Amino acid sequence: MRLLHTSDWHLGRSFHGVGMLESQRSFVDRLVAYVAAESVDVVLIAGDVYDRALPGLDVVTLLDEALVRITGAGASVVLTSGNHDSAIRLGFASRLLERGGVHLRTRIEDLDTPVVLPGGPGGEGEGIVALYGIPYLEPRLVAERLGVEDANHVDVTKAATDRIRQDVARRRKAGPVFPVVLAHTFASGGITSDSERDLSIGGLGAVPLDLFEDFGYTALGHLHGRQELAPHVRYSGSPLAYSFSEATHRKGAWLVDVDAGGLVGVREVVWDAPRTLAVLRGTLAELLESPDHQWAEEAFCQITLTDAQRPVQAMEQLRARFPDTLVLAFDPQGVEATAEVTYSSRLAAAEDDLGVCCGFLEHVRGHGPGTVEDAALREALEAVRVEEAEL
Repeated sequence: MRLLHTSDWHLGRSFHGVGMLESQRSFVDRLVAYVAAESVDVVLIAGDVYDRALPGLDVVTLLDEALVRITGAGASVVLTSGNHDSAIRLGFASRLLERGGVHLRTRIEDLDTPVVLPGGPGGEGEGIVALYGIPYLEPRLVAERLGVEDANHVDVTKAATDRIRQDVARRRKAGPVFPVVLAHTFASGGITSDSERDLSIGGLGAVPLDLFEDFGYTALGHLHGRQELAPHVRYSGSPLAYSFSEATHRKGAWLVDVDAGGLVGVREVVWDAPRTLAVLRGTLAELLESPDHQWAEEAFCQITLTDAQRPVQAMEQLRARFPDTLVLAFDPQGVEATAEVTYSSRLAAAEDDLGVCCGFLEHVRGHGPGTVEDAALREALEAVRVEEAEL
């Protein structure tokens, strides 16, 4: 049996203000083509299919089209909810969708109710593959229902996996079982990215890997970088980059071959990114003049300027060469260290209104006004003084 492990689609998300729906449609196109070309039996989506609990109509339509096309290409779908999803809304009509090959696992009541498929060669023969789904478990909301005293991620996840182990043990009395678990969680040893929402509020964040040691394969979701925590425990990562911290990621999925006897093999699947991400650093002159940065002219750019003084109209100048500069930061280099001066102390030292304005400029950008700025401030303050005098 051939499984395609994906997660964290985040349909409806934007990238620093740039809409990504067209890029996500392109991802769905590649996914459906891959399912057909590789004869994938089941597509696993380990949570965060949406980016928000109340997705827009165009986003819901995209997921609807994706599920129809995947099942039309010959694969079933097993989908769990993540911390970005509304489990109740995502799980709507789950029993009806199951008839069409889309299996939703968004409820605690379904933790030990697997999707059962024949596990022999070609889907025939002795034994079964049992696919279990663990949705994102918010400890404060599910601890009591799972019989857990302390509301933390470790204990609620252990309670969930214990239920699955009990069901596997029961089924093994009738023959071989290869259990596959989908879980949306932060497992120990995982490497994070800037685009993930912290799960640690309300309890311990990371859960130990040994909670999954009894399962044949664990398809994890939540972390956006594809990674192998153990041969049978992996994150697929997000199919697209959702932050510049993912600029070096190889986006894709895992192709997992299993049968009732065990894990046959796991293969990396790589899909090309729709847009290159560039993380650049240097002085404004270096970035504008160096031919080494030509490749970034058509990329989404995050740029950090290291000029000792912040250049005037820096973003406008950078976008003349790098039109898709989305993030601009400043890290002045070569500036002598000085004793820290608080903003309140600057205000206290100001002798007049002009001093207050100059102190503010120095506080926010590291230096006071230039000649032209000084003249403009004086003119503005004089205009205000005259207007107040006329009242």
